[in-house]
Amino acid sequence: MAPVRVSRPRRYLTCAPTYFDVTYAINPWMREGEPVDTALARTQWESLVDAYRAAGHTVEHTEPVAALPDMVFAANAALVLDGKVLRSRFLAAERQPESAAYATWFKAAGFDVHEPEPGPVCEGEGDLVPVGGLILAGTGFRTTVPAHQEAQEFFGVPTVSLHLTDPYFYHLDTALFALDDRNIAYCPEVFSPGSREVLARLFPDAVVATRDDALAFGLNSVSDGRHVFISPRATGLIGRLARRGYVPVPVDLSEFHKAGGGIKCCTQEVRTP
Repeated sequence: MAPVRVSRPRRYLTCAPTYFDVTYAINPWMREGEPVDTALARTQWESLVDAYRAAGHTVEHTEPVAALPDMVFAANAALVLDGKVLRSRFLAAERQPESAAYATWFKAAGFDVHEPEPGPVCEGEGDLVPVGGLILAGTGFRTTVPAHQEAQEFFGVPTVSLHLTDPYFYHLDTALFALDDRNIAYCPEVFSPGSREVLARLFPDAVVATRDDALAFGLNSVSDGRHVFISPRATGLIGRLARRGYVPVPVDLSEFHKAGGGIKCCTQEVRTP
């Protein structure tokens, strides 16, 4: 019999897709100039916000900035852990101004914001996933290993480097997500052999997803420990989660898939003590 899962209230920061568009290509999902249905994107984003609030979570918003079409992907702007904010340093020049825009929100909300060291690429929760008293840290396409070391020094939390090998999964949050404070769901085949072994050792009870689930953005999900806000196209993963006692909450963010993003990309978790 599946265990009874317990949710924990969360605080999420989001950004409305007012200026969302695909005007450049920085990952394999993006096709420069691909038409975006702005009204549909807004409706889908609002459905995600509504789903979070219906589950009892707090959702806050930062103001979108014109000429920053990917600012809707709030997760990439920082990592917030125990009330400390590590600001991102983006690889792509097109996205670099987003970091300052989000830092303005955090400072206004009373947070101290740590500026990243010059040089290392650090793309926030895109590649830094706190779980099990660790920070799982992705590399291979965006965030660099020196940024993993910087995160460990700043937060004082052991950081585990994981190497991504499939360009369709350019951020760790497209290949893995935290189910609760102890466990994860992930797709082994998009990691290097050594990283697969590390994850198997650390999380022997993990929910394993197929590459098809991952391509459906099933691993770009958000869990509160009980509810898993997930792409409805990841049907296999939805079934496995339900059998393990989690409650899947399908939310269609398909318009954002055109830019390589989904539910988690649109969600920055604000973790305070």
